Amino acid sequence: MGLRRAACYSRRPCVPFTRKSKFKQKSYIKVVPATKLTKMRMGDLAGYKAGKYKTTLIVRTRHRVQLRDNALEATRQFLNRFLLEKVGKEFYFEVKPYPHHIIRENKMLTGAGADRMQTGMALSFGKSTGRACLLGIGDPIFVIGVNGQKNESSARKLVGSIKARMPCLLHIETIRNK
Repeated sequence: MGLRRAACYSRRPCVPFTRKSKFKQKSYIKVVPATKLTKMRMGDLAGYKAGKYKTTLIVRTRHRVQLRDNALEATRQFLNRFLLEKVGKEFYFEVKPYPHHIIRENKMLTGAGADRMQTGMALSFGKSTGRACLLGIGDPIFVIGVNGQKNESSARKLVGSIKARMPCLLHIETIRNK
């Protein structure tokens, strides 16, 4: 069975659902799905910490959103691959949020006779199907550090092209280091 559309989850206000205990009887969540996000920091980490990069682009959200881990991983792979192509190895790239929130789904049956087999909204807590991170207005999603005007414009174009992969409006904040 495939994934539900992002509109089912992204703009709906929700309470964080993260209760996982090491004691099984105290845990509300019995099975925690693995996150699809594999790397958080890419590029030249030592150079970024030393202040080598003159321009830092911070990609922020414009409204509250629930961002799934598969959307984060898709944008991470896209940005990392094209930053390596366009900018070279002289960049720093970091994914800020971590998907702690666990998404549940009350699976419904379809077809003839399904109404006699399922419970409807009784016992509708649902099973865990994925992970997401809950972001507020202005929370950072990505941090990109580059040198030079040409590399900055290339990074801005790449961030502009990830809009189809993200369920929210984005804002790019520029910080110039001296």
